[in-house]
Amino acid sequence: MTHAPFIQFFDDGAAPRHELLGGKCASLVALTAAGMPVPPGFAITTAAYDAFIHEAGIEADIHALLAGLDPNDIAEVDRVSAQLRSEITSRPVPAELHAITIDAYNALQARFASPVPVAVRSSATAEDLPDASFAGQQDTYLWLTGVKDVTEHIRACWASLYTSRAIIYRLKNNIPDEGLSMAVAVQKMVNARVAGVAITMDPHNGDRSKIVMEAAYGLGELVVSGQVTPDNITVDKVMLMVVKHTIGDKHAELVPDLESRSLVELEVSEERRNRLCISDTEITAIATIAKKAEKHFKCPQDIEWALDRDLPDGENLLLLQSRPETVFSSTATGSIPVTSTGFGIESITKSLMSQAGKA
Repeated sequence: MTHAPFIQFFDDGAAPRHELLGGKCASLVALTAAGMPVPPGFAITTAAYDAFIHEAGIEADIHALLAGLDPNDIAEVDRVSAQLRSEITSRPVPAELHAITIDAYNALQARFASPVPVAVRSSATAEDLPDASFAGQQDTYLWLTGVKDVTEHIRACWASLYTSRAIIYRLKNNIPDEGLSMAVAVQKMVNARVAGVAITMDPHNGDRSKIVMEAAYGLGELVVSGQVTPDNITVDKVMLMVVKHTIGDKHAELVPDLESRSLVELEVSEERRNRLCISDTEITAIATIAKKAEKHFKCPQDIEWALDRDLPDGENLLLLQSRPETVFSSTATGSIPVTSTGFGIESITKSLMSQAGKA
């Protein structure tokens, strides 16, 4: 085994091939190539996953266990899921592939004066397609330190391709497992003061003259899980002026604790709750970069962004993802997305479902 095609750094100039990188990593490579501010990192490609599955002898079990599986037989789906995930997390990774991954992790760390925590993020080939809301089905792990922690969670991302939820989703939406694969992003962690999404259209009515963004303090996971209600802001796409806004509760934030090397949930003061968590200048910057992503990808985008508290103002806005918008395009045809497509979209989707009388 050689480093290529098993490892691809976001900034190494190679093309963003979806079949090799999955949706998330392909987007990160494309954004980096377009000169947009993306935290540095690399992808363990689908070729690496495929090599592991083949050499570990799991490939035949996947085909046999999924053949004829009834998505309505939850007990059997759970059994199949548990067996496949156990095989993926327990069988040995080929020594050369393991060594290549360690080399890439060390090369990423060498870019910084001292060791930095990383996020390990799933990037399936079936996600982030214009006609699918498959993103968010697999796992993401935050604030990991040390190569052992990272390699263990890479395997956990691989295994999340076969959670019960992901299996059922694919079966019910006729997404074949043939050719299905998983890349994994290993990326410098953002120490987010505020994080959110911006959609380059109004997902409630399809108005492409607007940008709708959501924002909350700290990392975005509390919003994704529904524990925090974010601020909601609508911006005129041409004038970049706020048209309307709603201040969310934002009662808690998820932040790193340096002593424990973990994430902790802290209470947000009443004063901070009762005001927008981003300034007018930051709103304009977020809207501007969202428009840039839409222009680059030539269709409405759902971007994930964060303001890094470790970087100076004006340099602290980072892009974590950009994917085709699917909320309005799904509801416009009468199909409500089954899952969240990313940070913040879950709350928008819940709003749409409520309006449709299906909440």
